[in-house]
Amino acid sequence: MAVLGAGPAGLVLGNILLDRGIDCVVLERAEPAHVRTRARAGFLAPGTVRTLDRHGLAEGLHRHGQPHGVCEFRTGDGRFRLDYGGLGQRERHTVYPQQDLVSDLLTRYLERGGQIRFGTEAVAVHGADTGRPEVSAREADGRPLRWRARYVAGCDGRHGAARRSLPAGTVRHHRDHGVTWLGLLAEAPPSLDAVGYAVHERGFAGHMARTSEITRYYLQCERGMQADSWSEERIWDELELRMRAPEYGPLRRGRVVQRAVVDLESDVLEPLRHGALFLAGDAAGLISPSAAKGANLAVLEAAALADALTDDLALGDPTGLAAYSARCLTHIWRAQEFSHWMIGLLHGPSGADGESLFHNSLRRSRLTSLRTSRSQQDWFAEHYVGI
Repeated sequence: MAVLGAGPAGLVLGNILLDRGIDCVVLERAEPAHVRTRARAGFLAPGTVRTLDRHGLAEGLHRHGQPHGVCEFRTGDGRFRLDYGGLGQRERHTVYPQQDLVSDLLTRYLERGGQIRFGTEAVAVHGADTGRPEVSAREADGRPLRWRARYVAGCDGRHGAARRSLPAGTVRHHRDHGVTWLGLLAEAPPSLDAVGYAVHERGFAGHMARTSEITRYYLQCERGMQADSWSEERIWDELELRMRAPEYGPLRRGRVVQRAVVDLESDVLEPLRHGALFLAGDAAGLISPSAAKGANLAVLEAAALADALTDDLALGDPTGLAAYSARCLTHIWRAQEFSHWMIGLLHGPSGADGESLFHNSLRRSRLTSLRTSRSQQDWFAEHYVGI
């Protein structure tokens, strides 16, 4: 088994296969230090935690992760809080930075003798419609390699070799939501004990705690903006303005240690299986960060693929592999639908024309329903934590 990519999907899959005695190799273009430190999401759904628990991969998150179950919305009509952990299915997230989870998964895989080739970039998958596909790759010094395997798992993201190797006829569903965020990681303690969503006429602002000393912020910005365009002072001033600090208290400032501009897009491929090549994680479907679903979908897909591969390779039962694509796409589209709803809730057009005024009035009505309707709150809670 060849696994492309050492992110959450690739390492969950590799660990489960290793535990079940199925030989596999992980090909990762980055070096170990980068794999262990690349910051991504940090909110793990309860279903994700249960999956990691079931496979003995949750020790670190139970030791260091923090339960979280409250959202706070700030708008021109005031603020309101949702204790979503007490609504819907009464489940909460576990806040655990993705780089810490990946580091845990990598440590376990290596300690148990797992085979991984760092600094090795997969270039293409060949012969996926045959019984013995091959992966062409190159090492950091440019030396070419070829790996032959029974199956290949493409867990190498939206720009990886797996996607580049898909046959004609693969269906791509893509949507550009027309929204851009400046994503920030600050060496600053959280400024509120909730996930903060600020809806403001200047654009969205978001607050998400990562640890007691690190906080993730988001600022809606103009499309095409460079990550370093704004000074730190301007960033903090804009965050305080949009999060209405004069009314609700100042933010706890600190050094901005990471910046990235993110265009909010949705992208799903169908099917997720092409002969001996299977897609998982961002290679299967890209989802906007508005609802914290990406890493959770990656873990779900990896575990489902591991079960199906085990049935096929150990028991000779291909049923699970045949059903893998349809099973995972059901979860992907459910997550996409909620993410799309969140994007519409948090962002609106800035114009004063009739269509913009109509859209923003609808958005205000949706926020009012979320503030006042128990059934709407239960729906939000179930979908917010569910995958």
